[in-house]
Amino acid sequence: MPILLILLAVSVFLYLWLSRRNSSLTRACRWRLDRSVAPDFWRCAACGATAQGDEPRDCLRQQ
Repeated sequence: MPILLILLAVSVFLYLWLSRRNSSLTRACRWRLDRSVAPDFWRCAACGATAQGDEPRDCLRQQ
C-alpha cells in the first residue's frame, strides 16, 4: 500500500511539472483577440502589449 501512495504522489508531481513546462504564459498576461483592429490582432488586458499572428505564449511587456 505505501508503494502505491508513493507511486501516486510521483505521478501527480510529474503531471503537474509537465503541464507547467508546456505553458509559458505568465499570470499577469491575459491575451484577448481584438478583431476590430485585424482578424489576428492580440492585446494583453493586463499590460496593454500588442501582437499580431498566433496567440502569444510569452509576456511581451517592456521591462
